[in-house]
Amino acid sequence: MATAGKNLKYLRKLRGWTQEEFATRLGIKRSLLGAYEEERAEPRTDVLELVSDIFKVTLDDLLRSDIAEHAASGSNYLSRRRQQKMAAGAQPIPFIPIKAAAGYLNGYGDPEFVDELNTFTLPMLTGGNFRAFEIIGDSMLPTPSGSVIVGEKVDDPEALKNNQAYIVVSRTEGIVYKRVMRNNRSKGKLTLVSDNPLYEPYQLNLDDVMEFWAAQVVITKVSPQQRFDVTSLSNLVSNLQEQVSAIKKKLPN
Repeated sequence: MATAGKNLKYLRKLRGWTQEEFATRLGIKRSLLGAYEEERAEPRTDVLELVSDIFKVTLDDLLRSDIAEHAASGSNYLSRRRQQKMAAGAQPIPFIPIKAAAGYLNGYGDPEFVDELNTFTLPMLTGGNFRAFEIIGDSMLPTPSGSVIVGEKVDDPEALKNNQAYIVVSRTEGIVYKRVMRNNRSKGKLTLVSDNPLYEPYQLNLDDVMEFWAAQVVITKVSPQQRFDVTSLSNLVSNLQEQVSAIKKKLPN
């Protein structure tokens, strides 16, 4: 069943699932899925039946056909649709959620690690090397915590632009979203600035930085906007006036 293991790996990556995510869907351990994909074990029939249901392929195809090879030849609708997207310039953008941030610091340069990440496409971003990062915290307000920043890779630090927002991946600070200021006095240092004025700027050694990603797109969830009626606003103003009056009475004449 060597073909079956190869097909499992191909279909998983087709959906952008990690081994852990796919194994959970199949109700097996990640290590067992890895053994299937690496052809160290033969997939059980019940697992193959579940894969067949998920991907709408026959058991015969899973066991006897090289699904990736058929897809490359453009013999099915999915492969033709993918080719159309690639021809239009769309390309998969790897996504690094908060839970994967620690692993990314170790595996950012490993193609196999990056290949395990979930991906998505944006029609307005073509022809570059893009990556998406989830951010937490309020240091870049009004960009809220939980936003996803899509950045384009900057390989040469000399190309960094002052006051532009970047995802900065470093050994000392991890993954942060900041505005970058070049240090004219010391070319070996950068100043990272938050949009939220409550956070002080700080310096970072250029040698500690592993990657720069220039922010191109910010993706945020739509939050319900709080709305006040006239009565609520009137009560709010009255309360503020009462508080001001009380403070004035306490002040010495």
